[in-house]
Amino acid sequence: MAFRCLGLKPALVEGVTAMGYTEPTPVQGQAIPHALEGRDIVGRAQTGTGKTAAFVLPTLQRISCSNGIKALIVTPTRELAVQIEEVARGCARFTNHKVAAVFGGAPYLQQQRRVRGGVDMLVATPGRLLDMMRRNDLRLSEIEVFILDEADRMLDMGFLPDIKRIIQALPKKRQNLLFSATMTPGVLSVIAGTLDNPVSIEIGHRSVPVEAIEQSVYPVNGLQKSDLLIELLRWNNLHRVLVFTRTKRRADRLCRTLTRSGIGATTIHSDRSQAQRQAALAGFKAGRHRVLVATDIVARGIDVDAISHVINYDIPTSPEDYLHRIGRTARASARGTAISFLTTEEVTDFRAIETFIGQTLICKDIPGFAYATRYVPSPSRVARVAVAPRLAYDGGARRSTKRRTKRR
Repeated sequence: MAFRCLGLKPALVEGVTAMGYTEPTPVQGQAIPHALEGRDIVGRAQTGTGKTAAFVLPTLQRISCSNGIKALIVTPTRELAVQIEEVARGCARFTNHKVAAVFGGAPYLQQQRRVRGGVDMLVATPGRLLDMMRRNDLRLSEIEVFILDEADRMLDMGFLPDIKRIIQALPKKRQNLLFSATMTPGVLSVIAGTLDNPVSIEIGHRSVPVEAIEQSVYPVNGLQKSDLLIELLRWNNLHRVLVFTRTKRRADRLCRTLTRSGIGATTIHSDRSQAQRQAALAGFKAGRHRVLVATDIVARGIDVDAISHVINYDIPTSPEDYLHRIGRTARASARGTAISFLTTEEVTDFRAIETFIGQTLICKDIPGFAYATRYVPSPSRVARVAVAPRLAYDGGARRSTKRRTKRR
């Protein structure tokens, strides 16, 4: 199927073609026709499936180029806002639509001037958007299409009150597009009351990213994590590696350790300025840094092709965060590798992850590494498999969660 077969205008097809895309992805093929009809959509799709163009293209076709913001896209992180703006500008290249993004960590006056200069489609993070609303620098009274992207992550980051305030400022008559990696009752509660007979779109299953990734665990003493990571990077000659730590301080410390060891590394976390974060991500994408050390707060904003390995330097406390992390390496049907370092203190979180994904992960060692005393999981252990609940959504009239539990 070509983009022109989805009902898009020639100018938009020309724009997306100029970006190098010739055929729509599954989420685009399903979402674009419904969105062009003006239907509300509730979609579940991971980052990297093409969902940005799935909501940007039909929205650009439906909104007019008159005074006032006609489309609002709310997303949780600066990185995602920048990426969505780039996609939207590319799609709108041969139209008269103006696109802008506003987000914290960047000069306010510069963004204020861009909005006052006229914008048809606005991409925003919740905090900066509410700030501009309080200062009367923008109005949402003419919004025709409202898009909520990565809603699950916004709930994790505590944005629910902000999202509710934004929704209250919108016109009651509008089109709503909700996209999220997971579709839980909490996610739907954000907007369900305002949806009008939405179309439900689900691309892939929760297990797909896990099945596409080779996962393993490296037991190690906590004091040897850095040494093990350096040895692993050298022993396997790994390139374009994304490493997750529990805190910003640990990320900075690890980056310094890697750099002193001759391994090109950079960091990305919420304490770094927007310019620093963009520079780190650009350097990683361009191959100037072999390793990008990150925290969970920006995990969803990292959209980089061909990440070969994701390494959990620290085991995440949430199984959902584990899936979000390792999903950075299996993009667009590609395969990837996920490695987790396991210490005695992290055993409980590790077992919760195994239960959540329904797999008993393989434990590995690096030959010749001088391991100190450590916890080594028994090879005979069996993960108790709890099938993750999947939400049956019927347009907001009724919600039901089905739980099934089976044992191996």
